[in-house]
Amino acid sequence: MALPSCSLSILVARTDIPFMMHTIPHLVRTCNFPFTERVLAVDTAPLTGDKVNRPGVGTMEELRACCNELLKKGVIDKIVDINYDKTYQHRVYTKHFDSRIRQTHNYKGYPILGTIFTIEESQSDYMLHFDSDMLLYQQSGHSWIEEGIKLLQEKPDIMAVRPLTGPPTQDGSMQQIFPYELDSNGFYRFKFFGSRAYLIDRKRFDRLLPLKVLWRPAKTKIINLLPSKIQTLVNYFANKGALDSWEVMISKQLENTSYFRATLSSPKAWTLHPIKRGPEFIEALPNIIEKIESGWYPSEQAGHYDLKFELWL
Repeated sequence: MALPSCSLSILVARTDIPFMMHTIPHLVRTCNFPFTERVLAVDTAPLTGDKVNRPGVGTMEELRACCNELLKKGVIDKIVDINYDKTYQHRVYTKHFDSRIRQTHNYKGYPILGTIFTIEESQSDYMLHFDSDMLLYQQSGHSWIEEGIKLLQEKPDIMAVRPLTGPPTQDGSMQQIFPYELDSNGFYRFKFFGSRAYLIDRKRFDRLLPLKVLWRPAKTKIINLLPSKIQTLVNYFANKGALDSWEVMISKQLENTSYFRATLSSPKAWTLHPIKRGPEFIEALPNIIEKIESGWYPSEQAGHYDLKFELWL
């Protein structure tokens, strides 16, 4: 029986140059899935927020060279630039937020418009997104993506699926700041979304829209007391305001609906998110990837989503 169509989408920017030639081949290799398309979505916008001071920021020419090399080697199938055309922005923001918004990135510099772009332009029924710094383990012969698609087909109240956050613990516990419940069907229920890794049914995702626009607290405190729609209008005409995170907006919508995110409880696939991305991490990254792909991890890493770098040296 043929698998449903599923695209892989990975966002890349100039901040990703130091590690993307290691992590992206690793993600594609480890997923080991017949994607309809493997797409790199390139953020061509100027860096903002905390992205400006990330270590190893390169040039756009260097980023394009990396993307082209991944295309030439057959790691990915397509390179697309995020569409920053104002007409396009207005159309997709109207669909996703029912509002006119000037800002394309959140307060941290994460591309909200770019994220929406990857969902809207995907050519498949399902879409898997990974941030380009993510690390993934998957046991040979296992497919967490097939498991995730099956779960989405069987459970209409699941909005997104992802692998286990961090290597497994003996008792199945996870070090999480967000509440969760274990479901007997082999996954954890979360009302927090998480934008670094998610598998979605694109048509089902549309049912979550439009999202309520959330803004970071303004210096003019009276603006913070206004309803969200009014804040958005004020920020549009004043060309001010900093958007909160897209994943927070999704999470708030999950809280107000019957939908939830499913984190698979199977120990056969898990992810890690590196926090430190300096020269020492870049030097150690190939060895870390080799250990992860073999299934090895330090015992103290179990249950933790963020990579404890010092344990891997």
